[in-house]
Amino acid sequence: MTVIVLANCPAGLRGFLTRWLLEISPGVFIGSPTARVRDILWEEVRRYRGQGRALLAYQTDNEQGFTFATHEHAWHPTDHEGVTLLHRPSPHTPAPSIPQPESGHQGWSKAAKRRRFRGT
Repeated sequence: MTVIVLANCPAGLRGFLTRWLLEISPGVFIGSPTARVRDILWEEVRRYRGQGRALLAYQTDNEQGFTFATHEHAWHPTDHEGVTLLHRPSPHTPAPSIPQPESGHQGWSKAAKRRRFRGT
């Protein structure tokens, strides 16, 4: 079994993949091509993806029973003691701080809260 997931890719690439795989949802393709055909399809996806990203998952003989590859994806496969996991990068930008008034008083006034939640 092979699964290819496309996001933000050209419609022509999706049409190309439907020659060998079944599109079960927009951008999600499944099928059982040979390993050679699977590798050729993956190279074509990498070449013609445009500004999009792609994910490939397929059966193999390992502890998990499958493996996967990503292309231009924010999450990257990482081997952890023989098990492949997806590493999600942490954001490097801190949350914006909200400036506080100098008087030490924080938040909304009671009247402002009533107006806000009443819709008046």
